[in-house]
Amino acid sequence: MPGQIVELDQQFLNVNLLAEKLCDGLETVIKGKHNFVELLITSLISGGHVLIEDMPGLGKTTAARTLASLIESPADTFKGFSRIQFTPDLLPYDITGVDVFHPETGEFRFAPGPVFASVVLADEINRTTPKVQSALLEVMAENQVTVGGNTHELGDFFFVIATQNPVEVEGTYTLPIAQLDRFLMKLSIGYPDKDSEYEIITQDPMHKIVPDIEAVCTTDELVSARNTADKVHCDEKIIRAVIDAAASTREQKGIQTGISPRGSLMLIKAARVFALLKGRDYVIDQDIIDLSEPVLAHRILQEGRAGGSSGIVREAVIESLKRISY
Repeated sequence: MPGQIVELDQQFLNVNLLAEKLCDGLETVIKGKHNFVELLITSLISGGHVLIEDMPGLGKTTAARTLASLIESPADTFKGFSRIQFTPDLLPYDITGVDVFHPETGEFRFAPGPVFASVVLADEINRTTPKVQSALLEVMAENQVTVGGNTHELGDFFFVIATQNPVEVEGTYTLPIAQLDRFLMKLSIGYPDKDSEYEIITQDPMHKIVPDIEAVCTTDELVSARNTADKVHCDEKIIRAVIDAAASTREQKGIQTGISPRGSLMLIKAARVFALLKGRDYVIDQDIIDLSEPVLAHRILQEGRAGGSSGIVREAVIESLKRISY
């Protein structure tokens, strides 16, 4: 794109500095994974939820706990962090909450479930039944819980990090494409390099660093950052290129379900935040390319299985962007 920014306006600079503080805080614990950290913070500020598919022991729970420690939640609303271990015997009200009868008053009172938190870790989400999965994903989409005909709001800030193991199939319930589409990004941490693993072993960050981490922002600041990010400029030609790329996935041979309009919308929202992380108040082609796989690949159904090839998505995006002339 033509033109280059000398410096950000104060409102954009504030978001950039906020993102830097969050990234720095995470990287004191999550070693050698700068790209993962940037994408996680991009999702957080974009207002989307994240699905992390990775092997056990790579820091999924640690990342969620660290992120929650960096965010200060209002004392009169929710707790900062909640972890839900998904199992086959879990029931929907185990996560949403339930009306409890109080004999002394003869009334039912709502007892909030673990989803009433600022940051929720849905651990091994594919180990519970579709009914429970749907209960969580409904909360993710609507930021509210309905029990006994009464609706209970979760508030403006609610962020879910769900995890699943990519290799085990016994005792698991695969997330259908309609539910995968609710996640802004699907990420993987991956194994650390040897130097990073040495730091992890010698520092034991989960037990020695995370307990002492101090909050660097509030939930209100994050909500404000989301509103500011919506003002980041994205050229109409880039938006149309994203639409063309999404449309091409719906027509490709071997793909049963292509990218939905929600996918295109989420990619543009994430690109605006990603641009601010990079110190710009406008989106460039490379932002779209860098985000195409984590934002779009899990939203397509290819040859009867959920989670299409990331190469297909990336290629479609690059080809669409090549046709842009400024």
